[in-house]
Amino acid sequence: MKDEIKKELLRLELQHDIKILYAVESGSRAWGFASIDSDWDVRYIYIHRLDWYLKIDDKKDNQEEILPNDIDLAGWELKKALRLFRKSNPPMLEWLRSPIVYLQQFSTADKLRDLTKEYFNPKSCLHHYLHMAERNYKEYLQKDNVRVKKYFYVVRPILACDWIMQTNTMAPIEFGKLLDSQVKDQSVMAEIQNLLTRKMAGVELKEEPKIQILNNFIEQKIQFYNDYVKSLGESKQPDTARLDELFKQTIHEAWNEKGRHY
Repeated sequence: MKDEIKKELLRLELQHDIKILYAVESGSRAWGFASIDSDWDVRYIYIHRLDWYLKIDDKKDNQEEILPNDIDLAGWELKKALRLFRKSNPPMLEWLRSPIVYLQQFSTADKLRDLTKEYFNPKSCLHHYLHMAERNYKEYLQKDNVRVKKYFYVVRPILACDWIMQTNTMAPIEFGKLLDSQVKDQSVMAEIQNLLTRKMAGVELKEEPKIQILNNFIEQKIQFYNDYVKSLGESKQPDTARLDELFKQTIHEAWNEKGRHY
């Protein structure tokens, strides 16, 4: 499937006259708990030729395409990606840390990784993960019978909050790293490990009685982080000049150098 994904990325370059700078897996496969029938969630950053940018009207800065072979393609144009990076956007930061890289060409992704520490905003990321956990918890896990696979979509952002609070760095994308480093309660760990084992074995996690141990854990964490985020001060204004320079460097590099590196 990776070869198929690389072919699709090349097709996108030719079809849209773009260069794809970086393409990764971003969903459950990157998180480390994909099931047999999981989609391939391919996310990428791309850049147009210089002439595309020298127009007075704004144009579409993203691409989306779902293919019949379970490949979900979605990309951000580089200027959009850099604006999100400046805001410490967690999905953008996660892409840069994905363990599954389909394509990386030119130096842009490495330079962004080097800049991550400078642009990382813990308050912004905590807000993102807390909101994700709250939304999924309220929508899926408060009835007597719940879709138990949704526990992953609440527990993972909560553990990301734990990591950020403790280290003041971006959380790893891999669920296993978060689980091993952040969960100390053995009863909570046992419930999560049971769900993880079943999901990775291909068991379809349908509606079942809610898991009260996990609900209690989630509710306590959500309450804690709602209070904690309010206590954080304002963050410094991020620098734009360095990202402007990176954009200009990438334009030159992408359209004046040859060679693709997988």
